[in-house]
Order: sequence, then C-alpha cells, then structure tokens
Amino acid sequence: MFSRQLVGKVVLLLIMLLVLVSGLNFLGCRSVNAVPRGWSGVEIADSTIFLASMEGKLVALDESSQERLWPDVPFKAEKQTGGFGCAQTPQVVAIYGTPALGEDLVYVAGYNGKIYTVNAENGALRWVYPREGELEPIVGGLAVALDKVYVGSSNGRLYALDAATGDRAWVFQTGDKIWSTPLVNGDMLYVGSFDKKLYALSTDDGSKRWEFKTEGAIASTPLVYDNTVYIGSFDRYLYALNVADGKLRWKFRAENWFWARPVAYNSTIYAGSVDGKVYALKAENGDKVAEFDLGSSVVSSPVLVDGSIIVASQEGRLFSLDTANHQKRELLNLEEKIQASLTASDGVVYIHSEKDVLYAVDARSGTKLWNLSLKSE
Repeated sequence: MFSRQLVGKVVLLLIMLLVLVSGLNFLGCRSVNAVPRGWSGVEIADSTIFLASMEGKLVALDESSQERLWPDVPFKAEKQTGGFGCAQTPQVVAIYGTPALGEDLVYVAGYNGKIYTVNAENGALRWVYPREGELEPIVGGLAVALDKVYVGSSNGRLYALDAATGDRAWVFQTGDKIWSTPLVNGDMLYVGSFDKKLYALSTDDGSKRWEFKTEGAIASTPLVYDNTVYIGSFDRYLYALNVADGKLRWKFRAENWFWARPVAYNSTIYAGSVDGKVYALKAENGDKVAEFDLGSSVVSSPVLVDGSIIVASQEGRLFSLDTANHQKRELLNLEEKIQASLTASDGVVYIHSEKDVLYAVDARSGTKLWNLSLKSE
C-alpha cells in the first residue's frame, strides 16, 4: 500500500503535468492580469546572465552588478484562446526551457510553439521559427551545436534548424509529444519522448541510429558520461545505455519518477527523483552507494560545484551533498518552490524561484549573495 506521503507526491506531479498539458490557457478566463508561468533556468556566458522571466521576457544581466544590459525582450503569443469558450487574446509566452547560447545569439523556445532568436549584445530579434503559424507547445529547452539548433515539440517532432538563419535542416518524428531537452554528444543527438523511447539520431541528417524503449514517458534530459547515456523515465527507472548501440547496461528503480537530469562525478551518478531523494549510483553497474532524502520532490536539475552536488527540493530547500563522505548539508531554505534547473558559476549557484526571483547563493556557505525580482515594475 502506498504511504500518504508518496500518494501526495504523485498527486502533486500529476497536477503539474495537468497544468502543462492544459497550456495554462484557462488563466485568461479567470483574470485579465493572469499570465502563464514557466520555469526557465539560467545560462551564463562572458559574465552575462540570461534567463526568461515568468512574464515571458528574456532578461540579460551583468553577473557582477546585476544591472540589465538591455531592456527585457517580451515575447507575445500571436493567437491564444483562453479555453472554455474564452475569446482569443494576446498573452505572454510561458518559457519552461533554459535559454541556449551560440556564437552571438540567444535562443528561446516558447510554450506557444515558437523559437525566438535574439542578438546577445543588444537583444534585437534576429529570427523566429516558424515564420508563419506555430508548432504545438514547446516545454523542453534547446540544444545548440554544429551550427544547428535542436528542439522538440509537443507535436512529437524534433526540429533541426540552421543556427544563423532559422531555416529548417531536417525533422524527426517520434510517436508522442517531446518535453525532453535534446543532448548533443559528438555527431549524435539523444532525445526522449512521451512514446516511452529514447532516440539516438545523427546530427547531420536526423537519421535514427538506435532507439530504446522504457515502460514510461520520458521528459528528462539525457546525460552522457564515460560512453554511457543515462536517462530517467516516468516508469521510476534510471537507465544506463551504451552510447553506440543503445544496449542496456543496467537500470535502477526509485520510489517514483525521474524528471531532473542526473549529474556525474568521480564514477558516480547522482539522480534526483520525484520521491524526494537523490540516489548516488556506481556508474559502472548501478549499485547504490548512498541516498539523500530532501523531504520533497526533486524536479530541478542539480549542479556540481567543487566536488559537491548542489541540489534543490521543490519546496525550496537547497542542499550540498558531499561526494567524498556522502553527507548532506542544508545550505538555506528559500521557502519558495523551485522547479527551474540550477546553474553554477565561480562557486555561485543561481536559482530561479516560482515567485520570479533570481537568487545568487554561495555554494560553500549557503550565504544569499543577492536576489533580484524579475517582475516588471
């Protein structure tokens, strides 16, 4: 029999899935001021912080001063129905994936089914895909590599676009919606689908090298480490597959689903689960080395900082997991839900909370260095 705590966690995630599937359109019926809410993570390059606010704007900040480098770039849905018979009204675009960087451009994927590309120096819009119409909602992030941008859509298709122009290079069709952020490793691309499969594709033309089927939908981002691709599934298993042919090396079962991308360090895989635990597993065979109970679901992907795994629980507690002695230390409690992936730079962890606040936290001490509201004044 399921425990009350486990049932509560399952219900929580089901509600989160329902909100995503619904497109958040019902908000337009309830309040003219209500907006869709994404949970974009942070990308950092050349001392500049890029992230999307929950108001559907791309924000660029100076890493040292936190000053905005250019006015926030708003993205608007061309057509969006409120649902339940509501009239079509322009709304902001929910952005769930972390912005991606390539050359002098920043790439953002919107829940309205559009990919936006802006100049990293001044925020000027460079190109939009598709130019007319829109894809089905995009939940995952983008991958930029080999002069292409790769992104999956809820229509089940993986798109490869020319990074400079936005022209379509190729498309690969899966059997169900894609919420997973693609991963490029060499000339191979890995992406999961709600059809329960992980696909390995050629980055050149999108041809399928191999596929591996699990027993549940896949929404997490793959990890490649030491010639092995690791992927979590909604069937409660973390899988380790050979990168060349997709053959199963091992699998590990948790108490609930895997959503967050795992982290690898010193021949150990650290995987957070919706069951509220982070599992430390031997990369070679999947044997459990340790487990850390964080008290609430882990949906935010952790980061590695100076040999420690920094991970956040969904309820807002930030922890440091010592990879040497497997001790858990709480750094701070933000008391705000955390669903966006964490990012680290020079010993600082960046956290985008559900209240649309960006926090900078010292990864060693847990000291809150600064915080900035991303909401429009």
